[in-house]
Amino acid sequence: MRGITITYKYSGPEEDWRNAMESFISAIDNDSEIAGKFTYQVSVADDGETRIHWGRWDSQDTLKALQSRDYFSAFAAKVKQFAGGQPQTTGADIHFKTQGW
Repeated sequence: MRGITITYKYSGPEEDWRNAMESFISAIDNDSEIAGKFTYQVSVADDGETRIHWGRWDSQDTLKALQSRDYFSAFAAKVKQFAGGQPQTTGADIHFKTQGW
C-alpha cells in the first residue's frame, strides 16, 4: 500500500474549503473503479489553519486511474490555490497499520 501526506496553511473562507473537500471525497466514493481502493482523509490541525490530507491506495493502477479523472485535476488546482502555492507533500510506502481504515 502506498500513501501521501499533504500539508499547508489555509485561513480563507471555510465554506469554500469544505465544499472542495466534500466534492472530492464524494467523487472518489462515487467512482466505481476507485472507490474502496483509494481512501482520502482531510483534517484541520488544532491551530485552525494547518490542513492535513492523507491519501492511500492499493496499486499504481488505482493511482493512475484517479489522476486521469477531471475531478482530480480540479481538486489538485484547488488545493494549490488554498495553499497559496505548492503544498508540502510526502509520499510513503505503508509497512504496518491497524485493521480497518
